[in-house]
Amino acid sequence: MKKLLSIALLICLGGYTVSAQELYMPRNIKAAYAKGTRAMNGKPGPNYWQNHGKYNMDIKVDAETKIVSGKEEISYSNNSSDTLKTLAIRFVNNLHKPTSPRGGAVSEDFLTTGLNIISFSVDGETYKVDSKDWGTVGNVKLNKPLLPKSKIAVKIEWDYPLSKESGREGQIDPNSFFVAYSYPRISVYDDYNGWDRIPHTDRAEFYNDFNDYEFSIKAPKNYVVYATGDFLNPDEVLQPEISARLKKSYNGDELIHIATEQEMKDGKVTQQKDWNTWKFAVKHITDVTFALSNHYVWDGASVIVDKKTNRRASAQAAYNPTTGTDFTNSVKYNLNALDWFSNNWPGIPYPYVKTIAFQGFADMEYPMMVNDSQFGDPVFAQLVQDHEVAHTYFPFYMGINETRYAYMDEGWATTFEYLIGIAEHGKEAADKFYKNFRVNKYINDKSTEEDQPVISMSDQVSGSGYGNNSYGKASLSYLALKDMLGDELFKKALHTYMSNWNGKHPIPWDYFNSMNAGSGQNLNWFFQNWFFTNNYLDLAVAKVTPAKGKSTVTIKNIGGFVIPFDIVVTYTDGKTETIHKTPAVWRANQKEVNVTLNTAKKIKSIGLDNGIYVDATPADNIWSAK
Repeated sequence: MKKLLSIALLICLGGYTVSAQELYMPRNIKAAYAKGTRAMNGKPGPNYWQNHGKYNMDIKVDAETKIVSGKEEISYSNNSSDTLKTLAIRFVNNLHKPTSPRGGAVSEDFLTTGLNIISFSVDGETYKVDSKDWGTVGNVKLNKPLLPKSKIAVKIEWDYPLSKESGREGQIDPNSFFVAYSYPRISVYDDYNGWDRIPHTDRAEFYNDFNDYEFSIKAPKNYVVYATGDFLNPDEVLQPEISARLKKSYNGDELIHIATEQEMKDGKVTQQKDWNTWKFAVKHITDVTFALSNHYVWDGASVIVDKKTNRRASAQAAYNPTTGTDFTNSVKYNLNALDWFSNNWPGIPYPYVKTIAFQGFADMEYPMMVNDSQFGDPVFAQLVQDHEVAHTYFPFYMGINETRYAYMDEGWATTFEYLIGIAEHGKEAADKFYKNFRVNKYINDKSTEEDQPVISMSDQVSGSGYGNNSYGKASLSYLALKDMLGDELFKKALHTYMSNWNGKHPIPWDYFNSMNAGSGQNLNWFFQNWFFTNNYLDLAVAKVTPAKGKSTVTIKNIGGFVIPFDIVVTYTDGKTETIHKTPAVWRANQKEVNVTLNTAKKIKSIGLDNGIYVDATPADNIWSAK
């Protein structure tokens, strides 16, 4: 009966056949496919939708009181077929409230009173909203339900204090602030889970709709504001020479010191009003963020990211001139990263107008900005910046639900970090770093019950298991697939996935199905192995069987992951031969494989070299002739 059912469920998709029931799906994901919001060919289904907000915001930062205040109007469109009786309002910075759930201990300097809602209205009707008991997600019951295919206007006035201890946001120093997640927003309502109400606890990251933003930042005199989006009014807030340098930096590869340390000290950068209002706008993006300082220096240049159109993207850096030694090279690093990512991996032109490296503490990505630490190690500083800029594609170009599926963005950023590292420092150095920083801790972790399947919801995986799944294991799977398919086919499949889901909200099954469609192969056996098991990395040479004119090497896959490997054969005459095997060798039998060596030469030893796939028990990777 099961066999007949399996045959009945075979679905033909674009030249290859895939069994729809091969990969486990939770009930809510099955329901999304059944409703036609997602499709087995990897594309959004005919009934796919996502909700949308148009945000108009006026925000003020008081550098003396460290209070951020704002007024915003949200035109929110319910594009779903559901009637919404409530609004889930997300404010990530309530993480700082003493009563909010967190993943670990914090200092007193991290704690604040959190969000204070001064007024709240829907379609002109005033609501009594008390945010005192809110965590990072609050709930507002609508007096009039929001019907399908209709919209409402939400107005919110609010304020909150900047945390003295900076994490992903807060006070970098007494006069420099990274102001992220700074406004109450309507949380995501999606086709597979409804309202996203998972609290932010400071580990698993974020999930946002693609919205349109027009926003202004009111900042004191001599504070330069750096923000996501198009900078609309440089001539109104900058002195003429500074504005001219900024504009010049947009059009050339040469590093320009837009604002120097002395100019910042002398008040020669911003217009000398008590307050300046900086204006920005951007459409179809998952978030906006900004930072400001009255003493950071400002560098800039640009690079062509789309050679077909000659479109340039700006690379900027803002940093403390006395402590930010790493950041003197930030623009150079970013020019290289924007060019390399655009033309190599993922090989899609950088989609935004700029990227800004701001000296802080978080080593964290935001749309068009990164908040990175000072390391005092230029090689490591470049790698971190490369990693954060790589996040442009995942989760921003692709609207990943990082809270549930961190491996869909961190795994890719880790992969691109490794690939650009090869280009920058050579394969040997990139391999060494990747193994030391991404794999060794995972494979040598004594608490191996943390080897949970990668498909596990990221916010439900504890301890180091979160990092293992999100970064190392996920990246290893992407690199193993690249090894198996070859660069050309892998890129074709990856571009199929990115084309299908750019500007939308993919889930793991959309990735699996898109890669199947793009490669023209049924790769579900590979995805089953890497995502739905608690396998690990461990091969062994079981035996070597000589015969006339050949020898057969039997290799056991003790750990279970289907990985690429090299067989290194050393002959008695001292010569060696290396034979590479891609993960395809495991397709028929994932437990054991026989490799035939067609040679009559006498073998002294055979070793397995797993490369970056660090073996849990390397001692059994060697066989020596007796």
